[in-house]
Amino acid sequence: MQGMEEKRRHIVAIINPVSGIGRKDKIPRLIDTAVDHDRYDVSIIATEYPGHAREIAAQAVRDGVDIVVAIGGDGTVNEVGSALCGSDTTLAIVPNGSGNGLARHLRIPMNASRALHLINDGVKGKFDYCTVNGKPFFCVCGMGFDAAVSNKFANEGTRGFITYIKTTLTEYLNYKPQAYKIDIDEQSMTDKAFVIACCNAAQYGNNAYIAPRATMQDGLIDVTVMHPFNPAASPLIGARLFLRQLNYDNHVSIYRGKRVVIERRHDDVIHIDGDPVMMPARIAIENVAAGINILVPRTLPDDV
Repeated sequence: MQGMEEKRRHIVAIINPVSGIGRKDKIPRLIDTAVDHDRYDVSIIATEYPGHAREIAAQAVRDGVDIVVAIGGDGTVNEVGSALCGSDTTLAIVPNGSGNGLARHLRIPMNASRALHLINDGVKGKFDYCTVNGKPFFCVCGMGFDAAVSNKFANEGTRGFITYIKTTLTEYLNYKPQAYKIDIDEQSMTDKAFVIACCNAAQYGNNAYIAPRATMQDGLIDVTVMHPFNPAASPLIGARLFLRQLNYDNHVSIYRGKRVVIERRHDDVIHIDGDPVMMPARIAIENVAAGINILVPRTLPDDV
């Protein structure tokens, strides 16, 4: 009706104070400056322990909160997003981690102030997410070499891109490829692989494109299998990873499907959006089409 005020919407902003390498003490002031307080009431909560972000986000869904803002890295985004899957609550992302894979895929600004302005200026889109043995992920879950790197990186004393590169080089010298049985929509293959990455989005983070053509709106999982290679091939593979050309490398095969089952010889670590998790030998990955609302720029390309 004319003359009625627009209903004020409620936002919960969740800050992970220990994610990534940047300072978080300025974030509350940025929120106060960036968000249109004529339209939104904002609550700001800092996480206190692993899993806390998911608990806060789950309570926000129960309370009927309109938008939950995840301020942190891909691990924080995964915690928050996991609680929002299948609900009407929208995820907003302020990237403040080491890789920021989901934010980069969705063209969300790396600058915190600009990312916060999407609350006023962005649009709500419906995007796919995936599950691995029932656990949601939004970018990539992987096994093999990248899981070994993730596990090592999680135990390093410092974070950031330089530490990640050093960890990668150290693990590369010691890692031995493994044998896998892979079923994609009931089509089976057996292969020895250096990396198997099951991708909802295109990149790990830091613009490293493990699945160059992956989109979050096609209902499919992109499965990147990197076959064993000799050290002489490493520089070209690395370059193609960052140039979004990995699909042109003859050491890489990329498949697509709605459901993927991977069997290994024994229980081992995988990574879920960059965080290491111990999983059984048999792993089932499924796509959930249009299962989460995410706030994105109005100019987002159609093929993201």
